[in-house]
Formats: sequence, C-alpha cells, structure tokens
Amino acid sequence: MTENTQTPSSPDSELPTAYTPADVEGKLYERWVERGYFTADPASEKPPYTIVIPPPNVTGSLHLGHAFQHTLMDALTRRKRMQGYESLWLPGMDHAGIATQNKVEQQLAEEGKSRHDLGREAFVERVWQWKEEYGGKILGQMRRLGDGVDWSRERFTMDEGLSKAVQTIFKKLFDDGLIYRAERIINWCPRCLTAISDIEVEYQEDAGELVSIKYGEGEDTLVVATTRAETMLGDTAVAVHPDDERYKHLVGKLIKLPLTDRSIPVVADTHVDPEFGTGCVKVTPAHDPNDFAIGQRHNLPNMTIMDEHGVITVHGPFLGLDRYEARSAVVGALRQQGRIVAEKRPYLHSVGHCSRCSTTVEPRLSLQWWVKVETLAKAAGDAVRDGRVAIHPVEMEKRYFDWVDNLNDWCISRQLWWGHRIPVWYGPDGEVVCLGPDDEAPTGEGWTQDTDVLDTWFSSGLWPFSTLGWPEKTPDLAKFYSTDVLVTGHDIIFFWVARMMMFGLYAMDGEVPFKTIALTGLVRDERGKKMSKSFGNVVDPLDWMDKYGSDAVRFTLAKGANPGTDVPIGEDWVQASSKFANKIWNATRFALMNGATIEGELPPAEQLSATDRWILSRLNKTIAQVDAYYDDFQFSKLSEALYHFAWDEVFDWYVELSKTTFFAGGEQAKVSARVLGEVLDVMLRLLHPVVPFVTETLWTTLTGRESLVIADWPTDSGFRDDAAEAEIGSIQTLTKEVRRFRKEQGLDDKQKVPARLDLTGTVLAAHEAAIRQVLRLQPEGDSFSATATLPVAGATVALDLSGTIDVEAERKRLTKDLGAAEKEKAQAEAKLGNEAFLAKAPDNVVDKIKGRLAKAEADIARIQAQLETLPAA
Repeated sequence: MTENTQTPSSPDSELPTAYTPADVEGKLYERWVERGYFTADPASEKPPYTIVIPPPNVTGSLHLGHAFQHTLMDALTRRKRMQGYESLWLPGMDHAGIATQNKVEQQLAEEGKSRHDLGREAFVERVWQWKEEYGGKILGQMRRLGDGVDWSRERFTMDEGLSKAVQTIFKKLFDDGLIYRAERIINWCPRCLTAISDIEVEYQEDAGELVSIKYGEGEDTLVVATTRAETMLGDTAVAVHPDDERYKHLVGKLIKLPLTDRSIPVVADTHVDPEFGTGCVKVTPAHDPNDFAIGQRHNLPNMTIMDEHGVITVHGPFLGLDRYEARSAVVGALRQQGRIVAEKRPYLHSVGHCSRCSTTVEPRLSLQWWVKVETLAKAAGDAVRDGRVAIHPVEMEKRYFDWVDNLNDWCISRQLWWGHRIPVWYGPDGEVVCLGPDDEAPTGEGWTQDTDVLDTWFSSGLWPFSTLGWPEKTPDLAKFYSTDVLVTGHDIIFFWVARMMMFGLYAMDGEVPFKTIALTGLVRDERGKKMSKSFGNVVDPLDWMDKYGSDAVRFTLAKGANPGTDVPIGEDWVQASSKFANKIWNATRFALMNGATIEGELPPAEQLSATDRWILSRLNKTIAQVDAYYDDFQFSKLSEALYHFAWDEVFDWYVELSKTTFFAGGEQAKVSARVLGEVLDVMLRLLHPVVPFVTETLWTTLTGRESLVIADWPTDSGFRDDAAEAEIGSIQTLTKEVRRFRKEQGLDDKQKVPARLDLTGTVLAAHEAAIRQVLRLQPEGDSFSATATLPVAGATVALDLSGTIDVEAERKRLTKDLGAAEKEKAQAEAKLGNEAFLAKAPDNVVDKIKGRLAKAEADIARIQAQLETLPAA
C-alpha cells in the first residue's frame, strides 16, 4: 500500500511497558533538527509548499492560542513534506514596538530613570540588550511543542535584511505618491505617548456621564449633549441638520460659547441626525474625527486644548488639569452658571482603549505619516473576488470585504524610539528627502531625520516576502513565494492579513502573498468563556505539556479546530488525549509481541480472512477521508476520524477479533501479523502530523526505518471490500446487542458467561471463536441451562445466567419496560390514526411520530423475546 525507502536504523527491539513523553520528546526533537529534516532546499526539484509563521512578539511566551495555531501549521507542513513537497515553515519574531519599549521603560523606571535620561541612541541599544537577554523565550517553547520550523531561516523584523525591505518599500510608496504626511485626527494614547491605528483600539462599555449644556443666550440658545464636557473648551461651532426647521433661523449666526470669551457659528451639516437628542451637535475639530470632517467642510479652525499627556493647555481656570479633573471642573462651572439642563450618571457608552495598556484613547489632531490605501485595498479585495486567494471558511469573506472595501488611510507613524525609523530627512530650507537603503543621508547644517518610527504592522505586513530575501531576487524568493497557506486567527484579519495582501500585491507585481487564508477561532476555556487573567482561567500550555505530553495538548487542540469557530479546551480533554496516546502505545506493543511486521508484500485478497479484508478496506477509506479533510482544513473532523479508526476499529475490533488467530499460530497468524503491521504503519503515518512524538517512536520501532518526518504519506490504494465490511458489521451488531443485554443484567463485559451460539446459515458461522473471545463467552458445558436467548443478526445467542441474576426481579423490570413500550405504541398509533391531526401536522412531526411507533414496536419485540427466555418461576 505504501513504500518507504529510508535507510533502516537500529531501533530498540522492545518498547517500554509505559509511554513517558518526557523521556521521548526533547531528544526526538533535537534529533530532527540536527538531521536537517525541517531545512528546506531552494534548489530542490520537489514542488514547494510554504507557510510563514505569524511572528509572535519578542516580548511574548507560548500561550494556548499560539499552541493551537502552531499545531495546525505543523500538521500541514509535516503532511506536505511526507507527500513529497519541499516544505518550508519559516519562523521568526516581531519587534513589537510599543510592547517592547514599554518593557524596557518599566525596567528603567525601577532604576529611577526614563528613556530621556539615556537619550535615543543609548535607549535603543538598551532595548537590543533586553531583546538578546529576555526576548525570544517563545522560540524555545516552540521546540517543546514540536514545531517543525526551518530554524536556519529564523527572521526578526528588525534584522538587517528586513530593515532593508522596510526602507525599500517605504521609498517606493513615497515615490509613487502613496505615502504622505498630513495633519489629521488620530488615536492617541496618553500613556504610551504615541499614535495608534484604529485596529489597535479596543472598545468597551464604560460608565461615564452624559450632560446636556445650554449654549448661547436668550432666543439664540441651543442644547448639546456630551460625555466629554472638557472638550467644549475647544469647540469651534455647533452643527444642526440643514432640514431641521427648529434651528434654521440660527444657521449662520454666532452664539456664545459658555466659560469662554469666544463666540462660535451654527453650521448646517448632513452628518447631524435630527432625530437623535436635541438635534444639535457640538463641534470640536481637533478632538473628534467626525467633528474634524465637519470642520473641513465648513473651514472651521482647529483648536487643540490638550497636550500629549491629556492635560488641558487652554483657558486659565482649567489650565494644567488632567482631562478627567477638567471634566469634573467644567461641569461644576457650568452648573454654577445654570447651563446644565440635564445630567445622566452613570451613562454606559462605548469608549476606546489602547490595546497595549488599556488607557482611554484620546482623539487628537496630529501631524503624522499616512499610507494612501484606496488602490492598495482595492487590489486586496480583487484578489479574493477573482479567486487568486481563497478565504476559508468562505463565510469569513464578508468580514474581509467589509474591512478592505471601507478602509481609511493608514496612520503609520509612531512616536516611539524602538522600531524602524522613518527614512525621511528635513533640510534647513524646508526640503523633504526620502532615502532608500542604498542612499547616503544628507549632510550639512540643519538636516535632521524624522524622529518617528513606523507602525509594527508596517514591517510585519512585508513578512511573506521580506523573510525570503526581498528586495533581492534570492533563490528562496523564487522558490517559495507566493506562500501556500496563511493560518491565523479571524481576530487579526484587519491587523495583519489585509496589510500583507496590500503590500504583497504591490511589491511583488500582483503576485499574491498566499493562496489560501485559513482562519481559525480563538481558544476558550471548557465553558466557552474567554481566557483572561481577570477571570482566573488562563492556562499555561507548558504546564499541560509537562503533565500529559506535547502530543496530548496538540491532539486536543486539533480535535477542537473547526474552521473559523472558537475552540473550547479543558484539562479533562487533554487527559483524554493522553489516554489515546497510551492506547496507541499499548496496542503497538501488543502487535509487536504478536509478530506484526511490514516485511514482504501484502498477501493477495484471496489469502486474507474477512477480518483482514475488512480492516484494509476501512484503512483505505480512512486515508481518503483524512486527505479530503486536510484539503478542506477540517482539522477537527480529520482528528476525530483518526481517533475512531485507531481506537474503535483497529484496537477495539481488529485486534480483538484477531486474537484467536494470533493465539492459534500457523500461516493465518503470519498473514494477519503482516496485515496488522500494514495497518499500524499507515495509521501511524496518518497520525504523525498531529501527534509527532509518540508516532515517531512507535513507527521507527515497528519498521526499523529512519524517521516518520521523511516517510511517505499514505495513499489510497483503492482497495474496498463491502462484503467483508458487511460481514464484520454483523459481528459488531451481535456483539453490541449481547453487551447491551449483559449491561442491563448488571454484568461486566469481562465477566465470562456460558453460551450456546447458533450461527448456522449466517456469515457469523466462520467467526464463532472470535465472537466468543470478544464477548467472553465460555463453551456451554454439561450443566448448561439457557436462561436468556437473544435473536440477533439472523443468529441466536443463548446465555446461562443462572446464579448471576435475580430472575424474579428481572421479570418485574422487563414487564415494567414492556408496559411503557406498549403505552408509547398506543399513543403513537392514536395520533397517526387521527385524520384531523394528520391534516394539520407538518411532515417532520408526522415522521417523528412514525419513528416513535417503529421504536416502540421494536422494543416490544425485544422485551417479549427476553421475557420468553427467562426460566419459569
């Protein structure tokens, strides 16, 4: 069925009695890396398969979200490598501008210093030192998980090559008129002291206050409502809808702005909703994006009233107050003047917070660098619409289009010191020069470089091609771009996916950065609750790996991975996956002890027993099923299929049914040993991408060959045997029915019971020994008394339960069950015999009642048969 031409090694001839992951995983991983299994060769003639890792922050450590996505990426690349692809999974880290700078600033604060005490150059050097000492913790943890990444190609978004790529694309965008500098409203974090993009703002319901303020005097008064009373100090207009009859007489007039010596105009603008509140809106162009747009349309002045720390910079009584202190003071002053006409407290409303530090974001007018995204975003949308890039699951396309089709220009400058510095220089006479990586910086009096750095997502947006050597035309770039699959969470479509699409298409002449976007959900706790430190439900995956092994964590995550949906996970599930690994281990030990082998060709079908033909037929169907699920990114379904094939069909049925053959010995035992070897060989290959450690250990022992990492992926031979599947299906039906009956009698599955089997005229006749073995049925003996007779699958099983059950109690129980079944039957027949009911009832309701009737009739026949088998009182 499969070939493997690797050079045989010399594995241990025997497996330990128990599987201990800690004794296996670390050694195996280092062996894989040392032998270069994960190192991709651009000169190879094999077809390429490429995945770039979503670069984790240099400040980060492995969490369950990482472990989840890494498991899926590792499974994909391991399988493709086994299928004969030159498989590259490229690792690396993101410099994480704000997060990393915050880490080092915290260190300095503990020393009583700030970055300004060191100066820019010394501070950046300090960050590099921190990165070398503390950064990259997650890379070692990735090894624990078993990530089959090509460590020889590890990249960092601030390394020399990627820095060159950043400067190159900035220059290209600048020269093409797609990067510009302008004063706009941005999201400002008063804690991080930098601009942040829209997608780095997290909104949550905060309890604030809503105050309604009277502007103007006498007949020329308007009432506006606001949650940010302090910003009225920067108002430069009040806006009403042009069709609002209530205020038409005021449009164009000046009204008095309370607490100030200024008068401001009333303007008419269609942005205002006349049905909301009073229909009047205060306009603060320097501190609100919508107000800024109104201000642009009406040529209103922009009046900045706060500094970068959120401290008021205007109007004497409030000068120097923090924004929250000013809010309270302004409301108090307005109240004294009788200008507060209504107050609502607390008032729940959506407020933006910095995703890095949770500080409330302040909209602020600021001079920043921007990317003009209109043409770039259109290209990113077209690539999905015309089928060059597939989004999986397809339902996520709408979310993607909603974003790229409505994308605003991207603010890319950050007021930080750690990051890629903007390569623009300003001259003494107003000159602006953008430098490429090979350009010399201008010299002379008065030339200075822009002090800002680029948004972290700017450099990570280049990741699929910058990591392969762009802008140079490298062999890696020629071989491995475009990448095949991007596996990432649906929560960063906006942060990262759209950026890579825009930059990849722009820089690589329309060639997409990846062919498929496979979106995953988020990992949650076993109750479906978001994991959060405040909830106390955050799990360190390393703790579970220490306790249960990496394979158990990986298999649990893969089993929960339905495309695009969140993944609940609990320790009980990891423990269950650990039991599965142990089951594979123990079953393989049994197989090896009974001569399981892969040596020699499989015997022809006519030499195989029905049990052998059945398992080979099921094996090939499983291969086809698993391949289809992989191609559709259905990790949960492929994991479930492998679990049930391995545990249910191979271990619980094939091994059990074959025990009598193995115990008997002879030629048929040799045939079944070869079949079992084949099944285990293929099953371990199929499982390997998801659970690499235990499968590698077992497979090399079974086969004597080098490594599963470089073994061939199984292929469906096309062998099917429906007759054998039906035959074994009859055994399964009989077995399940007898086990069900035994359970009803309170008998353990392993308890031996004397039995007489009448299998004459059925396909079961050839399997009596196996059936007795599986069901623990002893020969009938001289004193046999049939106390229960079960007709099933065309056969009859008579059991001697004398001495094992209370016959009278069993008769009472069965009589009670019979009464309930007869009542159910009568009720169903009454409804189905009611013409009025049938005329009104939907088809599905009628079908449901018919099903109840059929079940009741089957139950009655079964119970009556059981009653008849009971001995007389």
